Amino acid sequence: MAQVLEFKLPDLGEGLTEAEIVRWLVAVGDVVAIDQPVVEVETAKAMVEVPCPYGGVVTARFGEEGTELPVGAPLLTVAVGAPADGGAAAGAAPETTRSSSGSGTDSASASSSSADSAVSSEYSGNVLVGYGTAGPAARRRRIRPQSPAVANPTPNATAGSTPTARATAPAASSASARPAAADVAGPEGPVPVISPLVRKLARDRGLDLREVRGSGPEGLILRADVERALTAREAPVAAEAPVAPAASVPAGAPAASAGERIPLRGLRGAVADKLSRSRTEIPDATCWVDADATELMAARTAMNAAGGPKISLLALLARICAHALARFPELNATVDTAAREIVRLPSVHLGFAAQTPRGLVVPVVRDAGTRSAESLTEEFARLTETARQGALTPADLTGGTFTLNNYGVFGVDGSTPIINHPEAAMLGVGRIVPKPWVHQGELAVRQVVQLSLTFDHRVCDGGTAGGFLRYVADCVEQPAVLLRTV
Repeated sequence: MAQVLEFKLPDLGEGLTEAEIVRWLVAVGDVVAIDQPVVEVETAKAMVEVPCPYGGVVTARFGEEGTELPVGAPLLTVAVGAPADGGAAAGAAPETTRSSSGSGTDSASASSSSADSAVSSEYSGNVLVGYGTAGPAARRRRIRPQSPAVANPTPNATAGSTPTARATAPAASSASARPAAADVAGPEGPVPVISPLVRKLARDRGLDLREVRGSGPEGLILRADVERALTAREAPVAAEAPVAPAASVPAGAPAASAGERIPLRGLRGAVADKLSRSRTEIPDATCWVDADATELMAARTAMNAAGGPKISLLALLARICAHALARFPELNATVDTAAREIVRLPSVHLGFAAQTPRGLVVPVVRDAGTRSAESLTEEFARLTETARQGALTPADLTGGTFTLNNYGVFGVDGSTPIINHPEAAMLGVGRIVPKPWVHQGELAVRQVVQLSLTFDHRVCDGGTAGGFLRYVADCVEQPAVLLRTV
């Protein structure tokens, strides 16, 4: 007899307490293998495919695409053990369990003990793709359930109910709940839409996708189709709506009540929480200096003209930061507030700010102090491209000890960076532009950059911070200074 097990949203690490369902990779009735990815979720740090540690038949899914779930909330239920459809689900079981079955006849001897062993053999304990055992993903097959045990649960199922109770709820009760229009198959079959963003847009605006005619291949519904349908639906309403008198707005109502409200969640919410924590906990101070970067730009040009892989300006700045932190280790540190101790860190794991379609992220280059300019250039390029694709893992975004922020790419000269908690400092680099500069006693046009250092005043005083920034500026102005530290 099959046993229905519930798979809950696992702890994704790094203090993450919730995740948003972006895309389901399986449907009710599908056969899944152990560690097969079943759902793609977006956390405050990255997009993650979550594998199911059970092998069997999916009997229920909890949450629609676009729904935010807390860690520990049910994701889906899986029927493991004996197949519920005359052996049709046997393909989900590993070879070791199939080979032990002997003949194809059902036997009363495969009772509770064999069911328990089947459950244990079809469980891996993994929570993220790439960890623990990993077998080839089995081909998914649609199993049409013949009992109410595989009916989708109602969205408002009580948290206290057991997985079996939720999975065996009568079909009539689940049908009585009002499902989302984007996920309901109409009388003529499934709704022809693939993108979860299109589904979410329609769901948020209350649009039934069955009423939309798709303009894509084979009638696929595109975002433009949904937007046209919304415009056509709302235009007559706007034309017929009477103009509200000015007196209808209460005199004491805040002006913001009429504006757009954007939830602070996901990446934007994580950024807001981290910056607020930084400002609340860290007594920061900022110092800055203008530096003549003409020689640094000339050195980079000469290096790239010599052949081989191109060296990025960010890689040269990273090399300068790593050497500066070796001379001023006070800034490669963190503060343990519980123990009231400053912890100086042995290695430089350099974070760098990267703007992506999802927002600002800070990937981390491991052991930046031991890398060459060529290695740093390759790693910056790899992490930047991964960030733009939204494929950074939590490991790529954590563990930094110092952050380099090149906001000059936005066309600004200076800024006062906010420290990336729990680090102790951040170096900001403005744009490099031609400016009048006194060079060798004469006025000349030079390539000038403004450098800003924000530091935690608990780990050092202004003398140390000023010494660090001055050393960085000296290396920018005279790259040969680095030769003394190699």
